[in-house]
Amino acid sequence: MASSAPLSVPLKWRRPVRQRSRLVRRTGPAHARVEFAHPSEHEFARFLDYYRIRWVYEPVSFPVAWEGDRVAEMFTPDFYLPEHDMYLELTTMKQSLVTPKNRKVRLLRELYPDVNVRLLYRKDYQQLLAKAGYGAVEVQNLRKQDIGDIVISPVELETRVRALARKITRDYRGRSIVLVGVLKGITFFLADLARQIKVPFVIDYLDLRRYAGAQPRERVRIARDIDYPVEGRHVLLVEDIVNTGLTLDYVLSELRLRNPASIEVVTLLDRHARRLVNVPVRYVGFQIPTDYVVGYGLDYRELYRNLPFICTLRSSLYELGAAGTPTFSAGEGDK
Repeated sequence: MASSAPLSVPLKWRRPVRQRSRLVRRTGPAHARVEFAHPSEHEFARFLDYYRIRWVYEPVSFPVAWEGDRVAEMFTPDFYLPEHDMYLELTTMKQSLVTPKNRKVRLLRELYPDVNVRLLYRKDYQQLLAKAGYGAVEVQNLRKQDIGDIVISPVELETRVRALARKITRDYRGRSIVLVGVLKGITFFLADLARQIKVPFVIDYLDLRRYAGAQPRERVRIARDIDYPVEGRHVLLVEDIVNTGLTLDYVLSELRLRNPASIEVVTLLDRHARRLVNVPVRYVGFQIPTDYVVGYGLDYRELYRNLPFICTLRSSLYELGAAGTPTFSAGEGDK
C-alpha cells in the first residue's frame, strides 16, 4: 500500500528525477522542436513562444507516493517556466483526468512546499489562448466548419500594425501625408494604423470596380475617386492585400498622373508568390501563402469581415459555385 502520510516520508526520498529530453530537432521555433504527448500541449507551447516566455517541457518528475522505501507513483508537470520558477499542469486533454491531477498537485504541494505549481483548467487554458487568437472560434452565426487555420492572431495583428505605424512615422517625420484607402477590405487595418501614426495626415478613399475585360488594364476602373487633391503631397496608398499586382499597378499609375510629391504603398498582407506585375510595396505587414483568407476586413461574399483574426477559409466554400463554376470574392480578384 502506498504511503498515505506524505509528510512522514523522509526528505532523502523526495528527490525530483530529471527526465529525458523530448527534443526531436534542433532548428525552428521552440514549439516545433519538441515531441509533445498531446496537441493541447503543443498549442500551449506556441502560445508561450509567441509571448517569448521561456519554457521546458516535462523536465522533472516528483515522487508523490511510496511502497515502503520504493517509489510507487510520480508526478511530472507539463511545463516549467524558468523565469517565473513555476510548474504548470494542463487539464485539457480529458476532463476525467481533472480529479487525479488535482490529487497529484495537492500531494506535490504538501511534499514540496517550496515548489510553485499551478493547475490550468480548460477555461483558464482557453482564455489564455484566446488572447493570442488560438482559442475556439466564437462568432455568432459563424459555422466553425467554414474556418480553417488561424493564420494571424489578434495579438499579432495589433503588434504588427503598431510596428508599421512607427516606421511610417519615422519615415515621414516633418512632413504631412495623405492616406488613401482602397475600399472595402482596408476598413479595420486603416483605422488601427491611422490611430498609431504620429505625423499629420488626412484620410481619403478609393473604390474600384472590376470587369471582364480582355486586357488586364481593362479589368478595373475607379468607381469612387478621392476628394482630396494630392498634387505636391506625399501619398500613402493603403491596401488590404496584394496578389498579382495588376490592380495596384493601375491605381498607382492613375495617382501618379496627379503629380504627388511621392507615393508609397502599405499593405497588410502580401502574396508575392502570385505576383504578375512588379509593383513597389514599401511597407508590408505579413507575407502569406496562397490560401484564401478572411477576417480583419477581408471577406468572402461580404461575410467574415468582422473576425478579429485572419484565418483560412475552407476551400469547399469557394472552389465551386452553385452552377459548378469557380467563385471568387471581389476582395481577392487581380489585386
